[in-house]
Amino acid sequence: MIIQRVVLNSRPGKNGVPVAENFQLEESTIADTIQAGQVRVKTLYLSVDPYMRCRMNEDTGSDYLQPWQLAEVADGGGIGVVEESKHDNLAKGDFVTSFTWPWQTVAILDGSLLQKLVPQLVNGRLSYFLGAAGITGLTALLGIREKGHVAAGANQTMVVSGAAGACGSLAGQIGRLEGCSRVVGIAGTDEKCSILVQEMGFDAAINYKKGDVAKQLRELCPGGVDVYFDNVGGDISDTVISQMNQNSHIILCGQISQYNKDVPYPPPLPPDIEKIQKERNITRERFLVLNYMDKQEASVLQLCQWIQEGKLKVRETVVEGLANIGAAFQSMMNGGNIGKQIVSVAK
Repeated sequence: MIIQRVVLNSRPGKNGVPVAENFQLEESTIADTIQAGQVRVKTLYLSVDPYMRCRMNEDTGSDYLQPWQLAEVADGGGIGVVEESKHDNLAKGDFVTSFTWPWQTVAILDGSLLQKLVPQLVNGRLSYFLGAAGITGLTALLGIREKGHVAAGANQTMVVSGAAGACGSLAGQIGRLEGCSRVVGIAGTDEKCSILVQEMGFDAAINYKKGDVAKQLRELCPGGVDVYFDNVGGDISDTVISQMNQNSHIILCGQISQYNKDVPYPPPLPPDIEKIQKERNITRERFLVLNYMDKQEASVLQLCQWIQEGKLKVRETVVEGLANIGAAFQSMMNGGNIGKQIVSVAK
């Protein structure tokens, strides 16, 4: 069977900025028959995420991420529909997902590595299982619950950097649902800031490209910062940390400002900021959602309930066509989208 797939065409280099041309669409073939335990699936949606930048390097710098190989098909979060099955628990027409879905139109996969989806849980919006009801939502929810130490009634202020992104836009809302009394987002355009406040219920949002961020933070967080959901690292995070309270908490989710630099993860703080962190007893522990998969099922059900009740607003940027996944990745890395970046492969 002839299919289309996307391979890693070139590496941007450890300190390079990824571009669409790092990926290449090509024709390939898969077997016409499947073996016992396998399923043939048609790809519906693929997820494009910041962590994938690390997979473009020969060494990801992480013990849990494998690098993509040149001229080999890329992979990541994906959703598809079963076209043929020789697996006991999967049937034709089932919707399924995997963290390691190949970037191709049709694939033959091991059925035991797939998770069956229930579209009704997300009001039929299957792509949500790659975002708000998937690994992105889990990262936001479990990050807050495991590392944020949010307590209802404690009058805590949360700041979220990269707040208009896939994880940040959910984290701010979940922080409120979990008990924070004030939530402030940091984003890169006036449009994003407006969406955060008017649509997603943030109390305020700062456009870090305009004005004095430190001054705006002091005005918007007069009682200091108790919880910081950090998606970006770098100067923005240094500014936030300098205004954090005694015994406060950093949820170290991502460091997208550092992904195009050859630095360890998590990147070390500047000496003056590290001193503040230690003197104020601010926790800053690496958070990896895959370490909490025993809580996945219950957490996904909670996310789906909030979605159904309209308490969790979801934004997606959907790009049509497998051929455009490289451009979608470039746009996402440049901060050009709002919410989750999804590629729709087939209707």
